[in-house]
Amino acid sequence: MNLNPEYLQKKTLWSVSELNRNARAMLEQTFPLLWVSGEISNLKRYPSGHWYFSLKDENAQVRCVMFRHKNIYLDWLPQDGMQVEAQVLVTLYEARGEFQLSVELLRRAGLGALFEAFERLKHKFQQEGLFAAERKRPLPPYPRQIGIVTSPNTAALRDVLTTLRRRMPSLPVVIYPAPVQGESAANHIAAALQIAVRRAECDLLILCRGGGSIEDLWAFNEEIVARAIATSPIPVVTGIGHETDFTIADFVADARAPTPTGAAQLASPDRHELLHRLQQWQHRFQQAMQRSLERRMQATDLLAHRLVHPGERLLSKQVHLKQIGDRLFRAWNSQQETRKWYIDTLKRRLGTRKPDIPLRTERQQELAARLQRTMAYKLEKLTFDLSRLHKHLAHLDPEAVLARGYSIAYTANGEILHDHRQIDKGDGIRVIFAQGWAKAQVSETGE
Repeated sequence: MNLNPEYLQKKTLWSVSELNRNARAMLEQTFPLLWVSGEISNLKRYPSGHWYFSLKDENAQVRCVMFRHKNIYLDWLPQDGMQVEAQVLVTLYEARGEFQLSVELLRRAGLGALFEAFERLKHKFQQEGLFAAERKRPLPPYPRQIGIVTSPNTAALRDVLTTLRRRMPSLPVVIYPAPVQGESAANHIAAALQIAVRRAECDLLILCRGGGSIEDLWAFNEEIVARAIATSPIPVVTGIGHETDFTIADFVADARAPTPTGAAQLASPDRHELLHRLQQWQHRFQQAMQRSLERRMQATDLLAHRLVHPGERLLSKQVHLKQIGDRLFRAWNSQQETRKWYIDTLKRRLGTRKPDIPLRTERQQELAARLQRTMAYKLEKLTFDLSRLHKHLAHLDPEAVLARGYSIAYTANGEILHDHRQIDKGDGIRVIFAQGWAKAQVSETGE
């Protein structure tokens, strides 16, 4: 789809489908998500769960659709004549060429004062530089301990703990309990943050709570909470409400996650970076599929509205249900066969790799006997060599010569006498025999 102005001007002939498709794309890319106020009229609730109605004021009206997966989260039931505020995506229904608004969120009118207070405080903090990117601290990539500031009996806390346990089970967690809704909730939240800072036992803090209306989340728009976050020396990650919910605490925090689970993901290291990337692609794919499904669901509603006899509709549903049942049955059988084949393969592999214990035992005994025989032979040979060397040494032993009647003479200085010129007449000598020794005096020397 090419929305280049030059291309649009050069194209001289359009089909209706091309025109509507390009118009829808241009509307969706030009207008961001925005809030529209008006009065509900001509509200119709289809059996599929989707709602179709118009928003009007004194001068104009516009068609709206709110799909089932969006309206099931409303805790109140809209009626004709109600004044409401809707967060919408501006689009065009291609099949009929009708300009319409796809409603993402719907709330009763009268909450404007809170939004004005929200904008005033947001502007004040923005002027002070509390939202500046340069003052936000980077999150530690490998925190040693994480602190969680929230109510201890909430699904948000369970989601955070579950996510932390899945991503990094060994990461210690400290919970600083504080109510997250009510008149004094903001004071308790700020006090819990100050306690965490004073104890200084964590190097990252998560501030979280589940989704709710703007009144439910208002504690996180109070100045005392924003100041506590801004003055905290410990980095703070917020996960407040749903993806479309923004609070002052989110802007002041060092990092903002769309949900409590997302805050846990930002705060904890991910052992599978590839999985994280796949999840990003999955999110984009889900958004594209959601828009595609919404358009197809709207087309289905239009076709279903044209049906005259409900019996044909029931018959079609029965046929479709039977087809799904047949596909489920075939898929189940195929899955069972695949698993049986896999188990048989594992059994065959296990059978081929099973060790023969008796054969290995016999082999071990045989090797032990050979080792004993080798050691005995080696010991016998060493004994024989030792005896032979002992006899040879005995032949060279000078004491053995003495035993045959010879003796050894030493001078008074301890030198062995082997020449008569080493001594003179009257010198003392020492004579060693095979048994004992004797001292003597030289009376005469000669050749």
